[in-house]
Amino acid sequence: MAPSVTGTRLDVLAIGDALVDVKASAEDSFLAEEGLVKGSMQVLDTEGATRLYARMGQARETSGGSAANTMAGVAALGCRAGFVGQIADDQLGEIFSHDIRALGVEFNTPPKADGLPTGRCLILITPDAQRTMSTYRGASHELSADVLDPEQIRGAAILYLEAYLWRSAGPRAAMERAMAIAHEAGRKVAFTLSDIVCIHAHREEMIAMLDSGAIDMLFANENEIKALADAGDRETAIEAIQSKVPLVVVTCGEEGALAVEHGRRVTVPIARIGSGVVDTTGAGDLFAAGFLVGQTTGRSLEDSLRLGAIAAAEVISHFGSRPESDLKELVATL
Repeated sequence: MAPSVTGTRLDVLAIGDALVDVKASAEDSFLAEEGLVKGSMQVLDTEGATRLYARMGQARETSGGSAANTMAGVAALGCRAGFVGQIADDQLGEIFSHDIRALGVEFNTPPKADGLPTGRCLILITPDAQRTMSTYRGASHELSADVLDPEQIRGAAILYLEAYLWRSAGPRAAMERAMAIAHEAGRKVAFTLSDIVCIHAHREEMIAMLDSGAIDMLFANENEIKALADAGDRETAIEAIQSKVPLVVVTCGEEGALAVEHGRRVTVPIARIGSGVVDTTGAGDLFAAGFLVGQTTGRSLEDSLRLGAIAAAEVISHFGSRPESDLKELVATL
């Protein structure tokens, strides 16, 4: 990798959901007893999350969340990553903090002694390899601007924000404060639209944020960019958004990915690793990791897109949302 941005302590600092992924095997009969639709994703309240967690069998628990996955990818690629996310002072909070630090990601957010428990994504894997997910946001959506470390933000070349947190007032205020600190320090701010459900309720706010110049780099997939632009097709959507943000990055499924920077457009095909697609969980998160690493190490748009494509291809070649192969070795030829 090329040298990182001078005068920085971190290459990328992310703010996002601090969730623990709890993965356990389950029979179809267990899903039926719980009234769960195989392959679906539901949002749980505190009572529902506590009850389902207690009923799950032996589980593997690891730090999770979209932006946290991206930072795991940044660290795996050999760059300096940091993460800000709210956990509670409980067992799952300890698991999250230990796991993400073990990956080489700086995590200094103090746990909350009161309030909601640590957020979690309860993942039931049936014998046919289908994943049924139940998410409890918990303490992650209690993040406030009070826990931000301005020096940590100033010391990161890129501040990366996820839209999942944008839906809650406290985290939104924290992200707005972090954006202001980053720009005052001359740093770049990246924002990922995360999921189409995040856009519908906050589209006008997001457009206003782009119009204000708060975002330097926008990540989206095809459906998300169309929802943000309120357009029926990808090209119309990109045309509408590219004038609002200096750099737009769009993943396009089997067509690969594209980036538009100040009107200049670059496209790359998908990368293929191993046996192909096994599990698409985390593909967008790891694509963003590769692209961010490319940008913070001075790579071209084309190489940044290729780094993203390789990182995404690796994570979809196996189950799970974190890389298992040596990403540094996979991208060494670039």
